Formats: sequence, C-alpha cells, structure tokens
Amino acid sequence: MAMQLRSILSFLVCWPVLACNSQASKSSGSVTRQNAAKLFTRYQMNKIILPPGFSIAVYAQVDNARSMCRGERTLFVGNRTGDKVYAVQDNDNDGFAEKVWVVDAGLDQPNGVAFRNGSLYVAEVSRILRYDDIENRLANPPRPVVVYDKYPTDAHHGWKFIAFGPDGMLYVPVGAPCNVCEKKDPIYASITRINPDGTGMSIYARGIRNTVGFAWHPQTGALWFTDNGRDNMGNDMPADELNCAPSPGMHFGFPYCHQGDTPDPGFGKDSACNAFTAPAQKLGPHVAALGMRFYTGKQFLPEYQNQAFIAEHGSWNRETPLGYRVMLCRIADNKVVQYIPFAHGWLQPDGTVLGRPVDIEWHKDGSMLISDDKNGLIYRVRFNP
Repeated sequence: MAMQLRSILSFLVCWPVLACNSQASKSSGSVTRQNAAKLFTRYQMNKIILPPGFSIAVYAQVDNARSMCRGERTLFVGNRTGDKVYAVQDNDNDGFAEKVWVVDAGLDQPNGVAFRNGSLYVAEVSRILRYDDIENRLANPPRPVVVYDKYPTDAHHGWKFIAFGPDGMLYVPVGAPCNVCEKKDPIYASITRINPDGTGMSIYARGIRNTVGFAWHPQTGALWFTDNGRDNMGNDMPADELNCAPSPGMHFGFPYCHQGDTPDPGFGKDSACNAFTAPAQKLGPHVAALGMRFYTGKQFLPEYQNQAFIAEHGSWNRETPLGYRVMLCRIADNKVVQYIPFAHGWLQPDGTVLGRPVDIEWHKDGSMLISDDKNGLIYRVRFNP
C-alpha cells in the first residue's frame, strides 16, 4: 500500500505540468507556434524596445520564473515565492518550449539552479540539493541528495543564485539577513564556495549585501557579480553595483560603505570607503540588479562577444520607478566602459509595469533567454540580420 501511494505521489509531482499539475498549469505550460502570437499580444510585447535587428517572443510559461541554468538539452528554472523547480524542453527545436516538467515541489525558496556532469544542483535557503542523471529521469525524477545543509536559515535575503566557477567549485551567496546590519558571523553578506560534494566550504568574498547573479569573464576568468544596495537612504542613494572579484579575500564595503564612496549613516562612521573594493560600475539606484551573463554565443553581432548583460528587476520603493529592463555593460581591459539599455519597455512612461526581468541564460543557438517572475514567462531574444 505504501509503495502504491509513493507511486501515485511521484506521478502527480513528475508528470508534465501541462498534463496534470493544476496549481502550476495556471501559468506554466506549453508554448507552441500557434499560441505564441496570442501570448505576444496578451503581454504587450510589441512595447519592448530592442536594438535594430533583434526580436523577442515568449519561449516558455513557468510560474514565478526566476534563476535559470541550461543542461545538455533542458532549461532548468527555479522559484522564489513558489516551492517548485522546473525543467523546460523544446524537443522539436522550433523555438518554443512545448513541455514543462516539475522536477520537485515542497522546497524552501528553490531559487538557484546549476548543472554539472548530468546533475542538477538546487539551492534552498539553508541547503544545496543534487538531482543525479536528471535529464534522463524527468518523467520520474530521483530523490535529491543533500550536498550541504549548514547555510543560515534566515528568510530575509535567504534565496540564492548559484553557479559553478572555472575552478569546478559551486559558488553560493549568503545575503545579509536585514536591510542593513552588522553580523559577527562572517558568512553573512558574502559569496561562499564549496566542492561539488559539499566539502571545503570557504568564504570567497565579503561585504556583499545581496547578490542574486554572477558570472565569470570568458577571457580573464574573473568573477563579476551584481549587488543590491540598501534601502531607506532616499530615492537616489545608494546605487546598485556591478563588482569584480578576480581573487578571493576582497571586501566590498557592506554595511560600512555603499556604492564605493558613501559611508553608511549608522555603520560607516569609523570606516573609510577607500578601505574597501569599489564597484566596477554604479548601476541605477534601487533597480534591483539580479541575474547577469557574459555573451559567448555566435548569433549576436561580434560587438557583443564577452560583454555583460544584466537583468534589472525594477525598484519597489522609489517614488519614480527605475529598472525593469536588461542592460548591457561593455567591458574593456577589465573595466566597464559603457552601461546602456539593451531591452526595455517593461516599464512604461506612465509607470505601468508590463514585466520584471530576473535572470539571463543563453539558448544553445546563441539567442538570449530572459525570465520574468511577474508574468511567469521566459522570453527569447534573437538577432535577425
């Protein structure tokens, strides 16, 4: 009887979303060439502004789509307000994901996802899980292996973005459990790294309020990451940051100094900002810069090679909203030389918000995938010369 019950539960959790998962199917399901035009109209995607030659379409419907990673033939998508991790497939290669699977449910803010050697790694608030041979087992996913379970349990800034670095280690951030505070435990406001088996946890960088996106430069191998500035210092202070940490041990200022040049009114009285690493680029104030990636595909023009794209989720506490866009940071000689919009229009001139970009990932053909947790969508941006 117990075995029959487990089989029924496994069927309900693992069957494709469009077939039986009633909760997720409200905003998660197949996208086909036939319904893509209707979705384009429904979400007013004609208002999204892109550089000449680029176009945008809905690639997938995934409830509360957050961080993404790509396997060999599958896109994996995490949740923040939900409890599920999804697998998205475009098996007929028509540019629209016709199948969405629930990999697992009942998780604690499973925002972060990373893929390595056939296994999917998922970050909850306090632990890292691993699903082995996942792409061959989407119809019946394995029970997760607990890789590491000693991260703090604080819900505030507890959701995580994770990724494997060039050194083969899994990088895992631990946000500050507050708007601004000073904690004795150095693991807070940091980026840590662990071996794939969960051993060897160490702190790579400190003074980072809350990063929800990072990547390594394809040429230099340096770690670059976004960081969200603190609240309650006014509409225009402080700026979010794009930072560069080419080596371990660097401190980026939080909670003592913000945006590289502004002491915190409460915690910065005894600290000089020049004692910390300044940001490589000040981003907009309160834009909520999240996911970022360097372009390494072949579809875009050569001028985009090795340049950084940043998803700005959008301000929630600024009198005049800002963000709600994908920005391009051009980098030369390890310095940012330009910070300009690439895809915008989700924030309309009258203040209407049409969507909220969260993360960026690359399709195998070199096009750009953008997750949007407001609409439960993943967009695909292509270059059409």
